[in-house]
Amino acid sequence: MEYTNLPHTKIEVSKICLGTMTWGNQNTEAEGHEQMDFALDKGINFFDTAELYPIPAHPDRHSATEKIIGTWFKKKKNREKIVLASKIVGKDELTRFIRTTGFSRESIIEAVEGSLMRLQTDYIDLYQLHWPERNTNYFGKRGYQHDITDFWEDNIHQVLETLNDLIHEGKILHVGLSNETPWGVMRYLEESKVHASLPRMITIQNPYSLLNRQFEIGNSEVSHREKIGLLAYSPLAFGVLSGKYLGGMQPATARLTLFPNYTRYDSETATKATEKYYRLAQEHNIPIAKMALAFVNSRPFLTSTIIGATNMRQLKENIESIDLKLSDVVLQGIEKIHNEFPNPAP
Repeated sequence: MEYTNLPHTKIEVSKICLGTMTWGNQNTEAEGHEQMDFALDKGINFFDTAELYPIPAHPDRHSATEKIIGTWFKKKKNREKIVLASKIVGKDELTRFIRTTGFSRESIIEAVEGSLMRLQTDYIDLYQLHWPERNTNYFGKRGYQHDITDFWEDNIHQVLETLNDLIHEGKILHVGLSNETPWGVMRYLEESKVHASLPRMITIQNPYSLLNRQFEIGNSEVSHREKIGLLAYSPLAFGVLSGKYLGGMQPATARLTLFPNYTRYDSETATKATEKYYRLAQEHNIPIAKMALAFVNSRPFLTSTIIGATNMRQLKENIESIDLKLSDVVLQGIEKIHNEFPNPAP
């Protein structure tokens, strides 16, 4: 395994992060425990979860994933071996069953304390805002379109103050963003620069894959210049970049078969791009999933790649991607395809 530091800290994390969003729906508690055991044995010390998980969001299942991690901590008594990240849900009609009050002070405190209880721990290493409260482009929106009915009030100072209080109480150690735009990232960083007592956002968890490299448009420069690290989610584009859906295949237990409403990565253009990436991988005798993950792992702005698997074979292959270094020829082939199909699945 390879390791890096969470930016601006001495906390060492594996460059492969174990994602958990299927536990409690596609995976049982026992399977979640098995994945954590295996990942830790392979050198992964970084786990990411959220109060929302498992996905898809559902009133009867929300927060089940954190509970599964909590029972593992209780059984293994190894909390100190794991760098743990979780998230507070943002405002959304689909998640009203969790909370409708966004990132108010009361909401953030409630969310943190709920996560701590379910996770059976007294601290979270990295606490993230799952998506912005304001109207902006995330979750598949290619560009920003201003909505004159969006009356979002800039509450970023208040959000950071609340997070700061939780840091002083020892309930969270560091803070990060998710599904954020360059404007949002810089706005948070600006506030903590002007008010030095406020905590600094150190990571941004955004989608990044061969089918979605929009992070490179704006956010990558912010990442380099401001030292805020990318935690790349959906590096296999919901499994599309494993090649298992090519040729019209619909594996019975695959995510896009079970949840056909998740159309972010299966457009006609994304399928054509995936076919070309698949052929490129075949030409160089590399499994497409490993090639896709190795590409993400190699990015200079990356802190960690968040992998997710529903079975142990997938998990093993995903972890092994850390050992694959792509040749210049393969990287040039990837760029050629990217220039032909730039970001087909935003």
